[in-house]
Amino acid sequence: MKIKGLRWWIIVLICLGTVVNYLARNSLGVMAPILKTEMNFTTQEYSYVVAAFQLAYTVMQPVCGYIVDFLGLKIGFALFAVLWSVSNCLHGFATGWVSLALFRGMLGLTEAAAIPSGIKAVGEWFPKQERSVAVGWFNAGTSLGAMLAPPLVVYVQMQHGWSAAFIVTGALGFVFAALWWMFYRSPGEHPNITAEEHAYIVAGQNPPVIDADGVRAKPKVKEILSTKRFWGIAIPRFLAEPAWQTFSFWIPLYLATERGMDIKQIAMFAWMPFLAADFGGILGGYLSPFFMKHFKFSVVNSRLAGIVIGAICMIGPGLIGLATDAYTAIALFCIGGFAHQMISALINTLSADVFESHEVATANGLTGMASWTGGLTFSLIVGALATTIGFAPLFVCLTVFDLVGACVAIALLRDRGDKTPAGIAAAR
Repeated sequence: MKIKGLRWWIIVLICLGTVVNYLARNSLGVMAPILKTEMNFTTQEYSYVVAAFQLAYTVMQPVCGYIVDFLGLKIGFALFAVLWSVSNCLHGFATGWVSLALFRGMLGLTEAAAIPSGIKAVGEWFPKQERSVAVGWFNAGTSLGAMLAPPLVVYVQMQHGWSAAFIVTGALGFVFAALWWMFYRSPGEHPNITAEEHAYIVAGQNPPVIDADGVRAKPKVKEILSTKRFWGIAIPRFLAEPAWQTFSFWIPLYLATERGMDIKQIAMFAWMPFLAADFGGILGGYLSPFFMKHFKFSVVNSRLAGIVIGAICMIGPGLIGLATDAYTAIALFCIGGFAHQMISALINTLSADVFESHEVATANGLTGMASWTGGLTFSLIVGALATTIGFAPLFVCLTVFDLVGACVAIALLRDRGDKTPAGIAAAR
């Protein structure tokens, strides 16, 4: 049976994968106040647990991206979904912060495939003019998973204990892996795609790169790293990721320690910034075609315009230290979630815009490695300083980082309108 608009159903499938992925990883942040008491570890030791995931995730993103490029999306993403599910279930058997950090590191090694896989799928299934919208919708799964984590995890914990919370969120990944294996195909191989949709997708993409032997080219890491377009994405991602890591891993602990909330109150409110993040990611996706249609921006410049708007909105979380009550702080977190995902959706889309199809997942994994290096470093700083100087100065840093990142992206990526071969080569 042929399905009209099949590419949008593929986005639903990818979004489901990112929901499950982020639901698993955010379970730790929700359980942090309870685990600190149950396992008797300090805030700094908790930062080591967080860092174990971040370090593993950082190292593995380019590796996962390369594996997905090499094996193909169907096999690669399903394989990693099974592995991250096993890793998350093992969290339920931790006996202290060291074993928890070990299982957390295993989760980071395997979950690192999610975003490179999603970006590669968008590159395969969407013409350039629709990619930012597609990424906005699939990227919404990251914040939707984070949004669902507090109520679901707290409910399971209250009914069956904290171990069950990790096992339940981990088991959902097995379901996704089965669905991905059954339903994902590339456009050229999918039996349900219409001829019209396939022609539309192909017309809006660059042709595949063929090497001297007549086969599809393989990604070359050294060439990717040597380009200006790589650093124009990698540096802003390095500066933007600390905000998302802070929201994902530190909001519950911040609300408990500085705002006096208990676990039930955290479950009631900690999901709100991630709902706002959903709206930010989706709106960011639609901003790009809006700028192209009404202001005649090029594809790249339309992405950059949205990134600048997101960076300006990141002033909101920088003001959290001035909030007089917890509810104002949560509102400012919501502005930050909205702004960050607007930036994230557009900066990730740029990977599919400026890299060839055979290198998209590898390039996105490499920029993701830079991204998570920033997140890891900042989480360790939070763990070391939050109890001495408080969270407020650290939240100000998040604002500064994104404003600087937007400036770097503009300097290295903006389309100056030179369409000659020399101009295109210079842009690369």
